[in-house]
Amino acid sequence: MTTAGDIMHRGAQWIPAHETLDRAAQLMRELNVGALPISDENERLCGILTDRDIVVGCVAMGHDPARVTAGEMAKGTPRWIDANAEVGEVLREMREHQIRRLPVIQDKRLVGMISEADLARHLADDQIASWAGSVYARTVPG
Repeated sequence: MTTAGDIMHRGAQWIPAHETLDRAAQLMRELNVGALPISDENERLCGILTDRDIVVGCVAMGHDPARVTAGEMAKGTPRWIDANAEVGEVLREMREHQIRRLPVIQDKRLVGMISEADLARHLADDQIASWAGSVYARTVPG
């Protein structure tokens, strides 16, 4: 049985909710990642911040990334998966919520992240095709 812990990228880091977006961008550059889980004061997941969030939600709106915090950008209910969850559960969670990155939690602590690249490295072509078709599918207005 392959688990989330088997396919995740280890070494993921939080960005505290009180940190500014310019600091988040610097951390993304240092870690060579496009997303960071946002933690509250108790190191609990309260959101995910992407590079796109910074550009579209802050800079393009005319806001100063040195004055906007990661916590201000956190929206919705954050999704995560337990490190011991089977890969089928990982795919289901990502598919149902149409998400491309998923924090992995063990004993209430962040232990990794699963991204599209991680899925591509560890899953069979048919699993990837099915997942991508559902995550990238658009609902046709009708």
